[in-house]
Amino acid sequence: MTKFEKVNDSTIEELSALATAIVREHYDPILGTEQNDYMIEKFQSPEAIREQLENGYNYFFVLHNGERAGFFGYYPRSGKTYLSKLYIEKSFRRKHLASDSMEFISRRTAEAGMDSIFLNVNRYNYGSIAAYEKLGFKKIATEDNPIGRGYYMNDYVMEKKI
Repeated sequence: MTKFEKVNDSTIEELSALATAIVREHYDPILGTEQNDYMIEKFQSPEAIREQLENGYNYFFVLHNGERAGFFGYYPRSGKTYLSKLYIEKSFRRKHLASDSMEFISRRTAEAGMDSIFLNVNRYNYGSIAAYEKLGFKKIATEDNPIGRGYYMNDYVMEKKI
């Protein structure tokens, strides 16, 4: 059974370590190590996570049989829920953890009076795009967002109505 554990000040370091491991394994082949390391420091370092929490993010660990199998982060933006991160560790994939997480996020979105969830996903992250489509997301836009040091996030924006 999937459960969710809210991240707090005492678990930020653990979240950062889990995020770093998952993101390196998944994105190094897509982005290259140098850009990925920069993005991890910018978005998943303990300092970045702490700042995100202070600015309205909701972070949760995804637990499978009591083990931390992944995490997600979301926050309200433009009258919708923005799903900033949803990562499941490779050995835990195909256990419905992403769909269970989306059900949780969808409930929270509805409780907040919002009717959709949107996200950005790298255009070359074919496996994640397919997973999001399976979860009911549709591509609604293409973006190229500069993030510093000459790097860009080349993304699709996807949205799911709930």
